[in-house]
Amino acid sequence: MDSMWLEIILNTRSEELDAVSATLIANGVPGLVVEEEEEFRTFLEENRQYWDYVDDELMEQMKGVSRIKLYVTDDEDGKKQLASYLEGVDIPYTSVRLREYDWAHSWQKYYRPLAIGEKLYIIPEWERDTADVPAGCTTLVMNPGLTFGTGSHASTQLCLEGIESFVIPGRPVLDLGCGSGILAIASLLLGASHATGVDIDPKAVDVAYENAALNDLGKDRCRFLAGNVIADRSLVEELAQVQAPLVLANIVADVIIPLAPVVPRLLAEDGTFLCSGIIDKRGDEVAATLEKSGLTVIRRFEKNGWVALAAQVR
Repeated sequence: MDSMWLEIILNTRSEELDAVSATLIANGVPGLVVEEEEEFRTFLEENRQYWDYVDDELMEQMKGVSRIKLYVTDDEDGKKQLASYLEGVDIPYTSVRLREYDWAHSWQKYYRPLAIGEKLYIIPEWERDTADVPAGCTTLVMNPGLTFGTGSHASTQLCLEGIESFVIPGRPVLDLGCGSGILAIASLLLGASHATGVDIDPKAVDVAYENAALNDLGKDRCRFLAGNVIADRSLVEELAQVQAPLVLANIVADVIIPLAPVVPRLLAEDGTFLCSGIIDKRGDEVAATLEKSGLTVIRRFEKNGWVALAAQVR
């Protein structure tokens, strides 16, 4: 039997959309679906036969309104998680119960081919035979399934752009908080010899392997593990044997800060730590923590209120 999920729907004004989304992600939400007012109007245009059911009052209510959707399991753990996600978000919400299959496929219409940086072109699996890939681009095929990480969020884009700059062909990469595996896979497609990914969510491991297979990358090129790098010393010792010249962490500031002291043990002598998922107002705080942990920030990337930092061991 399919597991049951709750689709949580928050209505907000377009001008507040970025701030609310940033708060949710900072609270640990792994991914969001955003529906803007224009999409509502497009829906009406494409479904004219149903317009009799859309009255003027509803049209006025939707004027300037955007929706944010997130998902939790429909059980006590999910409800506790939801309370944590919504801390500091003073917006009423509605919820809809979904089967796991419905949840896994409901957001696919929002995921479209996407150019990142100068080299990468990300396409969903269901468009791999129809997408018009620009000449000279490196194609990355994704099917995030039950784990978010599609490349559409600014923090992921910053990390992908950083990978283009810092990946060293023929050398390994370590991805902390790998999610769908997108960063590890991108690194391999851009020349890394091997990628190791770790995520606290066991479901991410299967999804990451599936996405790697979509890109013809087998277990000889990548390895994905479930674990907590901050809390598990034995896992840190295991990962330290890799000594990767590029370590990635697209998480949130509240995880990067306690992770920072561990990073120098995982990096090769000439390595770079590339971290993202940082709201701009916390960029200086994270940079200061990296400095205290023996790392020197050498580059700062910014996009749409988000920050990524590249640092090296002093």
